[in-house]
Amino acid sequence: MASVVTSRVLSYFLTNSELKPRSRVRVQSVSGGDSKGLPSDSVQMHGASLIGEEEKNGMLIDRGIREKEKTGGRADAWNASLKCGVEKKCVKDVISSHLDVLWDDGYGTKTVKDYFEEAKEMIRPDGGPPRWFCPVECGQPLKDSPVLLFCPGLDGVGSALALHHKALGKVFEVRCLHIPVRDRTPFEGLVTIVEKTVRLEHASSPNKPIYLLGDSFGGCLVLAIAARNPEIDLVVILANPATSFDRSQLQPLLPLSEAWPDGLYNAVPYLLSFIMGDPVKMASVNIDHRLPCRLQIEQLFQNLIALLPCLSDLADIVPKDTLIWKLKLLKSAASYTNSRIHAVKAEVLVLSSGNDYMLPSGDEAQRLKSSLKNCTVRYFKDNGHTILLEGGVNLLTIIKGTGKYRRSRMINFVTDFVPPSMSEFKYGYDELVGLLSFATGSAMFSTLDDGKIVKGLHGVPNEGPVLFVGNHMLIGLEACSLVLELLRERNIMVRGVAHPVVLREREWVSSPEFSFSDWMKVMGAVPVTASNLFKLLSTKSHVLLYPGGARESLHHRGEEYRLFWPDQQEFVRMAARFGATIVPFGTVGEDDIAELVLDYNDLMKIPVLNDYIRNATSSSIRIRDRSKGEVANQELYLPGLLPKLPGRFYFLFGKPIATRGRKEEIVEDRENAKQLYLHIKSEVEGCIAYLLKKREEDPYRNIVDRTVYHALHSPLHEVPAFDP
Repeated sequence: MASVVTSRVLSYFLTNSELKPRSRVRVQSVSGGDSKGLPSDSVQMHGASLIGEEEKNGMLIDRGIREKEKTGGRADAWNASLKCGVEKKCVKDVISSHLDVLWDDGYGTKTVKDYFEEAKEMIRPDGGPPRWFCPVECGQPLKDSPVLLFCPGLDGVGSALALHHKALGKVFEVRCLHIPVRDRTPFEGLVTIVEKTVRLEHASSPNKPIYLLGDSFGGCLVLAIAARNPEIDLVVILANPATSFDRSQLQPLLPLSEAWPDGLYNAVPYLLSFIMGDPVKMASVNIDHRLPCRLQIEQLFQNLIALLPCLSDLADIVPKDTLIWKLKLLKSAASYTNSRIHAVKAEVLVLSSGNDYMLPSGDEAQRLKSSLKNCTVRYFKDNGHTILLEGGVNLLTIIKGTGKYRRSRMINFVTDFVPPSMSEFKYGYDELVGLLSFATGSAMFSTLDDGKIVKGLHGVPNEGPVLFVGNHMLIGLEACSLVLELLRERNIMVRGVAHPVVLREREWVSSPEFSFSDWMKVMGAVPVTASNLFKLLSTKSHVLLYPGGARESLHHRGEEYRLFWPDQQEFVRMAARFGATIVPFGTVGEDDIAELVLDYNDLMKIPVLNDYIRNATSSSIRIRDRSKGEVANQELYLPGLLPKLPGRFYFLFGKPIATRGRKEEIVEDRENAKQLYLHIKSEVEGCIAYLLKKREEDPYRNIVDRTVYHALHSPLHEVPAFDP
C-alpha cells in the first residue's frame, strides 16, 4: 500500500514501488477484525517489500487516505496494491451527485504565499522518485467526476494549483505530480510514469475523459502523452506550455547557469521572480474588489511586502544544480514533444499570457492552434508566465466557459453543468454586468397565486420544472439582469436557451480573451434545441425561453415591445409533458436606454455592410425551418444604437400557469395546446402593457434620482419603484 506523507497542507498518494515510505499505514486484515497500525515491513507494494522507516523519519499516517469504491478495484491506477494478506481499510464518504447554486469554490482564500509554504514542506529530501499526490484541500469530488492529472512546471513541486485546489476538487479527482528537487529522471522516464497512470485510469473507466493539465514544462509532458495515446479520450489543458523553449529567453541561461558563482546564486531567484510572473497579479488574488480603492491599494501593498521574503525560497526549490538540469530537461522536452505534435488528436485548451517574459506564449498559442486539430485558445493579456498563481484566472471558470467540462465522451449540457460559485456570481454581478446593472437599476415584480402583483420575486415558483416565457428587448439586454436577479434574490438557477451563434467559438479572432459568451456558458446558457429543452425540463430545471428569438431582439424601428412569435406551440406541449409550471413575463425599458437609429433595412442600403451581413447570416446556424416565415428568416446583424441618459428596466412575472395533470389534455389535443399558447402570449402582452403604464409613476425612473437615493439610503437593488 502506498504511504501517505502528511504535512500541514498536503497528503501524498505514492505510486512508485521504488520509494521507501516514511511511515506506517493503517490496514485491516482480510480475515476481519479491527484495523490497526502495522509496521510497513509487513506490507508489500507492487511486490517490493516496504522496509520500516518510521524510526528514521518520525512520521505517522493519520489521515488523507481515500479509496475509490468501484467494482473490480482501482488501487493500481494510482495507489499501490496490498500484498501479504492485508488490505486497505475503506472509509466510506458520502459522495454528492450535485453542487448547490452559489457554492464556495475557495477562490481568493489561498495566495502565492501558501504555495511557497507548501513548497517548503514538499522539497524536503526523501530520496524518492517522482510520485503522485492528492491535495487535502481538494476534498471529495462529485460522483462520477473525471480524473485530472497535473504536471508541474520548472519547479517540479506540483503545488502550483494551490489557488484552485478547492474548486477543482469538487468536480475532478485531482492528482498532482511531484518531482523531487534532487531527482534526475530524464524526460522519457517522466513520460513513462505519467503514461502508465493514464492507461490504468483509462482501463478502469474507458467511457470517462482523462484531463491532463500541464504548466510550462508540464505542457510538454502532457502533449507528449496525448501524442503517444491518440486512442484515449484526453482533454489537454496547457498553461503557457514550454514547447516554445527554442525561442525562449531562457536559452541564454543554459551556458550562464553553469558558470554562475555559487556565492551569487542566491540572487538568481529574485531575478527569476520578475520574469516568471506578475507580482502585482500574484498579490491581488485575495483582494475583494468591492472594497473602496484606498483599501484595495493598502491590501495590495501589504500582500507585496509579505510576498518578498518568500522569494528567497526559490533558491531551495530550484537550487543551482537543479536549475542546470531542468534547463537541459526543458530543451529535450520541447524537442521530443514538437517532433510528435502532429499525432495529437486530443481536445486541447491553451491558456496564453500576454506578459510572459520567459516564453513567447502568445505566438506559441497561435502555432498550436494552427497545428492541432481541436485546439481552443484563451488569451490573458495582463498575466505573466505563472498564470495559475496569479489573480484574475479562475481555472475552473475557464474550463466551464470554454465548454471543456464533461463526464463522458460527449458533453451533456444538462448533466455536465456545474452551477456558478459565489465567486463567479460576484464577478459576474460586479465586474461583468456591473455597469449595465447600475445604469438600468432593474425593478422586479411578480404575481402571487391569488393574482396580486408584489414587489420582488416572491411569486416565482421554487420547485421545478419551470418555464419562463417572455419578450426579448433590443439585443437581449434584459437577459443578464433577469438571470442574476433570480440568483441573488431567490437563489434560483435559470438555464437560458440561446441562439447557437451567441455561444459558438470565435474562430475569426486570433487571440480570443475570455468573453461574454464564455460567461453565458458559466451562467448556464445552452444552445436552443428541442433536445436541450427536453433534457432541462426532464431534470426539473428553471428554463428561460424567448419564442420570438432573434427576430424580437433585432426588431426594426417602431417595433418596440411587439411580439414576433412563431405559429407552432411546441414549447407548450413539451412543458405539459413534464408537468412544468409556465411563468409568462414581460420586460420594458429599452427605449429608456438607447434609441435605434440604424435597423436592418437601413444597414442593407449601405454597400459592403450589406454583403457582410448576408455572408455572416448564410454561414450561421439555422435553428428554424426557413418555411416558417418571418421569425425563421431573421438576418443576424448589430443594429446602430444612440445611447440615452439611462432610465430603468422593469420586469413583471405573471401568474404561474400549472400544466401538471394536464398532459393528455394538452399534448394529445393540438387545439387545447393552441389555446394555452395564445393565453400565454396574451399574458406576456398584458405584462408589457402594465409596466409601460406603471413606470410613469416611478419617482426613480431616471438614473440621477436612483444614484442620489442609493448614495443616501440603500444598495442599488433596494431603490424603490412604483407601487404595484
